[in-house]
Amino acid sequence: MRPYACPNCHRLNHFEVRVCPGCRATLGYDPALDGFRFLADNATVWRDIDGEKADVVVCANNNDYGICNWLVATDDHTPMCRACRHNRTIPDITEPSVPPRWAKIEEAKRRLFHTLLKLGLPLETKAQERPGVQGLAFDFLYDPAAEQAGNPQIATGHDSGLVTLNLIEADDAERERIRHKMGEPYRTLLGHFRHEVGHHFWSRLVETDEDALAACRELFGDERVDYQQSMQEHYGERGKVWTDDYVSQYATMHPWEDFAETFAHYLHMVDVLATADGFDLAPSSPYGRRKEFDVSLGFDPYSADAKTLAEAMGPLSFAMNAMNRSMGLPDLYPFHLSDMIVAKLDFVQRVLAGAREEPHEAQAA
Repeated sequence: MRPYACPNCHRLNHFEVRVCPGCRATLGYDPALDGFRFLADNATVWRDIDGEKADVVVCANNNDYGICNWLVATDDHTPMCRACRHNRTIPDITEPSVPPRWAKIEEAKRRLFHTLLKLGLPLETKAQERPGVQGLAFDFLYDPAAEQAGNPQIATGHDSGLVTLNLIEADDAERERIRHKMGEPYRTLLGHFRHEVGHHFWSRLVETDEDALAACRELFGDERVDYQQSMQEHYGERGKVWTDDYVSQYATMHPWEDFAETFAHYLHMVDVLATADGFDLAPSSPYGRRKEFDVSLGFDPYSADAKTLAEAMGPLSFAMNAMNRSMGLPDLYPFHLSDMIVAKLDFVQRVLAGAREEPHEAQAA
């Protein structure tokens, strides 16, 4: 995402900040503004960069737990912000290791919701469910077996709009151990959220639309094949072959997982390109004849088609990977986008574009 300036001193800040390191002003992110507000007048009035007042308050999760930096309109129907209102279960915070891990989880989730809001996607809660419209909710659960014996009993996953996340995933060392065990090139909290929410939007936008469902089956395969059998084959002795038709090894398991992995990758690309554009990072070849390394980011990643996104990601990811290698780190973007993957990304982009709600809070400026 683009960088966010402190409205008081104009210093650029990361999205998660709650106090500006430059002027020490208390900051809060307002999704209706898509920007920070700051507290003034003895910490009682929230103002924007022009000094205009706003009738907003901090999210209840900030008041109760110091866990959120988003703001809520005073006339809203809930004291929770646009991201936190989807929480159904929070972890047991009496466990000493839980609060810092939950904070990491909420930071990742807010980044997810920032992108979903910018895309204008429908975001009903479970309380707003109605026939044909599935709400989205989250259970964040502490798993003693995973913590004490490295034997998770709570599966991270999705079921009918409910995303369950095992708190062990917020332990960096344990998540890295799992990544190595599973042979994955990439495993992050934000990646988990984007993947599991991809399942939700398959149910919310594809399964309920006959034309979209038929087109999805043409690209991703028939989701009616037995999931348990597909999983056994995937994790079996021989496993499934990862080809250029799939964005990840896990995507080969079942059409549902292929869609969710492709959905997550679409969000990866959108957010990376929005960040690059926000910092005016447009790589160009130092060798005049190699124009394939030149990239222009003069487009809106939140509305661009998949081909445009993929063409920009090529040279940008090469530059990002080169930077990581200069620090002795693995490639930041360890993926290759084949024509088939771009076609799948195009399907995801078109489905989401068709669901865009206007006007939308996150689009207001």
